[in-house]
Amino acid sequence: MSSETADHRRLIIAGSGIAGLTAAIYAARSNLDPLVLEGDEPGGQLTLTTDVENYPGFPDGVGGTELVNDMKAQAKQFGAEIEHGVVTDVDDEVRPFEVELNTGDTYTADAVIAASGASARTLGVPGEDDLMGFGVSTCATCDGAFFRGEDMLVVGGGDAAFEEADFLTRFADTVYLVHRREEFRAEDYWVDRLMDKVDDGDVEIMRNTELLEVHGSQEAGVDHVTLAENESGRPSEKLDEPGTETFDFDVGAVFVAIGHTPNTDYLEDTGVELDPEGYVNTRGSGGEGGNQTATGVEGLFAAGDVVDHHYQQAITAGGMGCKAAMDADDYLEREAPAEGEAEATAEADD
Repeated sequence: MSSETADHRRLIIAGSGIAGLTAAIYAARSNLDPLVLEGDEPGGQLTLTTDVENYPGFPDGVGGTELVNDMKAQAKQFGAEIEHGVVTDVDDEVRPFEVELNTGDTYTADAVIAASGASARTLGVPGEDDLMGFGVSTCATCDGAFFRGEDMLVVGGGDAAFEEADFLTRFADTVYLVHRREEFRAEDYWVDRLMDKVDDGDVEIMRNTELLEVHGSQEAGVDHVTLAENESGRPSEKLDEPGTETFDFDVGAVFVAIGHTPNTDYLEDTGVELDPEGYVNTRGSGGEGGNQTATGVEGLFAAGDVVDHHYQQAITAGGMGCKAAMDADDYLEREAPAEGEAEATAEADD
């Protein structure tokens, strides 16, 4: 990358989900003229949710896409610029940072906020994509209440699946937990907790079972699913074997809970510390107040689902985006003041 020909920005925000857009609003109001790079999924995972009922300030709910578009307009109103582009590399060995996109375009920036989110893992079965947001979901907290009184299917065998299934018992007639093996990966705490719900009749566990297809329409939602069962596990790999049974099963909603993949590939060659799953490790408050979103690289901050592998809610992402913008503003004021500010500081020093 050549910084001599690159377009320079004071602040670049990678990602246009709730974290990135909140950061853009705060940064723009601080006259940082942020550039927001939208990435492959403009608006983030919230755009997969038809209605958002738990975001403060919307007593009647708000569409996920509508909320994102309103936030974009708000950020632009204060001076943020939003462009489509996927960040593929950040060179943190030079200052300003050099940021390269998949288009080959290059920017330089005095500070960078990584808010590129995490992508929910999906199964890739027929009907899943078509009905995502219309009865198929990757977030029970976001969408569970829409299917009150329905039978619901949860796919997965780890902590996320057990936690989702437990949460959905508040709304479902019966929650069916489908897992492709006999043994679970979930911690004993979640297994024991859900087994109590099994004893109460609120949950039924379907071991050695896999989801093969989701049936329904965007108008009517999920009607039923096709499952496969084999007592030795992983039945989708044994569909032609005598011990595998394929059958249709009536449910009104499907929740896929097989984990998330943080979109942090572009940070792997930097000094940013990533955990084994690829989530960014930030400094936290450390009893020092600010810099809660700072990474191990000075001037590079992170917010939202690239950091948070537990809560993963719009409101928590927004809060982190706010913190990241304020932390970046403090850093820029201290380490890379704007041209006019730098001149005023130099004159004062003289």
